[in-house]
Amino acid sequence: MIQIMIVKDIFMNKARIIKRIERFVRQRLSGEGTGHDWWHVDRVRRIALKIAAREGGDQLVIALAALLHDIADWKFHGDEKVGSKLARQVLGELKVEQAIIDQVCDIIGHISFKGAGVNTPMATLEGKIVQDADRLDVLGAIGIARVFAYGGYKQRPIYDPDIKIKLHKTFAQYRSSSSPSINHFHEKLLLIKDRLNTKTARQIARSRHKFLENYLKQFYREWRGKDLA
Repeated sequence: MIQIMIVKDIFMNKARIIKRIERFVRQRLSGEGTGHDWWHVDRVRRIALKIAAREGGDQLVIALAALLHDIADWKFHGDEKVGSKLARQVLGELKVEQAIIDQVCDIIGHISFKGAGVNTPMATLEGKIVQDADRLDVLGAIGIARVFAYGGYKQRPIYDPDIKIKLHKTFAQYRSSSSPSINHFHEKLLLIKDRLNTKTARQIARSRHKFLENYLKQFYREWRGKDLA
């Protein structure tokens, strides 16, 4: 009976922490219009847990890292370390175990895509899963919507055929890029399927990647007027 009660208390404490983090993230990302909003975070969490159900990993670490991965994205704060610093503060206030905090913050600090020529490996299975989930959300129909939402926020043109595609060799080049939104498909989105860590994520990516390819074919067809009667 005592063991059952201990297990129940641990479960209830984990659930309480998750609920507190959910409320914090929803409030912090309220009104966000670039595609890095609460619903992106929620999708990443759901995808990550789906992958974990097949691949394994600590589900608490995965859920916390997914929920907190975009609370202070470098694209909006200029510092790639600010997100993990804020996550460490929030988790510390909730008395989360130090080992879990360290792992979650390590995932947040290394999750981002940083350019075509930049390798961004994850050290743990949990990190690989959350990174895959985040990257899957830039593919498919939702990924397309997010590209144009962010492009509009940054006042980037939809497309300019005079601006060439650049496969950035460094993070500095990537973070300073102001490429049109269509270029971003080639500079990031179409590269994702070959950079996923898990078998499950690669399976999910197939149809989403194909959707991107078909969208671009139709976009270029319309741009060149080849669909006109």
